[in-house]
Amino acid sequence: MLEVRGLCKSFGGLAAVKSVDLDVPAGAIVALIGPNGAGKTTMFAMIAGFIRPDTGSVRFEGADITGWRPDRIAAAGMVRTFQITQPFAGLSVMENIRLGAFLRTADPALAETRAREVGTRLGLGPLLDRPAAALTVAGRKRLEVARALATEPRLLLLDEVMAGLNPSEVNEIVALIRAVRDAGVTILLIEHIMQAVAALADRVHVLAEGALIASGTAREIAADPRVIEAYLGHGAAAKMAKHA
Repeated sequence: MLEVRGLCKSFGGLAAVKSVDLDVPAGAIVALIGPNGAGKTTMFAMIAGFIRPDTGSVRFEGADITGWRPDRIAAAGMVRTFQITQPFAGLSVMENIRLGAFLRTADPALAETRAREVGTRLGLGPLLDRPAAALTVAGRKRLEVARALATEPRLLLLDEVMAGLNPSEVNEIVALIRAVRDAGVTILLIEHIMQAVAALADRVHVLAEGALIASGTAREIAADPRVIEAYLGHGAAAKMAKHA
C-alpha cells in the first residue's frame, strides 16, 4: 500500500533522514521506532506531505505522491495524527470530528451523522456534545484519532498516540487501534511504549540518527544488538520480547 524509497531530508547541515526505505502492506500495523531525534516525525511529515523530501519517493496505492499537498494526500486516503494534540477548543467534541467528515461530504447533516458514528465507535459517545477543551489527555488522543478516521482513510499514520497515558489507558488505545485495523484501515505508527508496539505491530522499523538500522518482527527487533545499543537497552528489549 505504501512504498517509501530513498527518502532523504536535511535541515541546514543536519541530515535528519538518510535514504530510508519503508513498506506498509495493506491490512498491516507497522511500527516506526527509535530514540528522540531519530527522524521519525520528519519521516511522517514527508510521507503525509507536510515536508517535501530532498530526494526519494513516496508511493501510495501505486501512485507517486511525492511532493503532494497534505490535503490532496488526505483526499487520496492517507491521513496522519499529531504527537501534540490540538483540538479546536472552542468547538464541541462532535464538531471537531465533523471537521474531518467534511473532507468527504459538504452536507452538514451527513457530516454530523458520520462524526457521531465515529465518535461513538471510539468511546467518545457520552462526550460528543461537551467542549473539546474539557477532555482529558486520553480523551484528546481519542479525539485526534476520531477526527482522522472521519476522513475515511485507508492508511492512518499515528504519531505517539499513547504518549502521556497511564497503563490502563494504553491498553484501551491498543484495543482501539486493533479495532480500527480490523475495520479495514492500515496503520503506520510511531510509538515509544514497547509493550504496545510488541502487542500491535506486524513489522517494526527502527531509525537511529536518521538511518534505518533494523527491520523485522517485534521479537526479532528486541533481540537485535544494534537496536539494543542504539535505543532499547536490555530492560526495554526484554519487556518487548515478553509481549511479542
